[in-house]
Amino acid sequence: MSSIRKKRIGIMGGTFDPVHTGHLILGEAAREQFSLDEVWFVPAGNPPHKREREGRATDEQRIDMLRLAISSNPHFSMSLIDMTADGYSYTYRMLEYLNKTYPDTDWYFIMGADSLRDFDTWCQPERIVKACHVVVAVRDNMNNEDFDKLLDDRRLQYRHNFLKLNTPNLDISSHQLREKIRAGESIRYYLPDNVLYYIRKEGLYLIPEKT
Repeated sequence: MSSIRKKRIGIMGGTFDPVHTGHLILGEAAREQFSLDEVWFVPAGNPPHKREREGRATDEQRIDMLRLAISSNPHFSMSLIDMTADGYSYTYRMLEYLNKTYPDTDWYFIMGADSLRDFDTWCQPERIVKACHVVVAVRDNMNNEDFDKLLDDRRLQYRHNFLKLNTPNLDISSHQLREKIRAGESIRYYLPDNVLYYIRKEGLYLIPEKT
């Protein structure tokens, strides 16, 4: 008797400050390549002492923008699991909680090659790879040869099959977009029109950031 196929859900984490087209393309590419049933966008919570950082969007504004950005895709949804009072600011904790809560689901954690390069610095990376399938997209102008070597190195190091996401190298960052807005440059087509309208309506990112 054949076993029942587990549900497959992708996880896209990030600050999404603001969410942009690159995030959405990666989510859709992962959904198609790995036959995911859904992709959850999981905005990271700000530390309490930085919750209202000047020059950045508030938690509520980031949630509003993300909700607008994914509204037209029935396979996309948002989870606020990382923005709760206790939060799951460590990825391994969030994934282990999801596995315990949804035992009938396989999780696909989507990250960029820049994150994989720094994976050793993450908290409990060994527990992360045990809790999910790690899907990696090339970015930041890394060439394919260097990307493939990085994947092979991490596969050997963690004895885990890091999955390569076949998608164009999208060199877009939220930091870059905030700088362009502040400089009065066009960001059209970098993010959905409804998010662009929201940013203009709220007057976001017009003042210098304070760290």
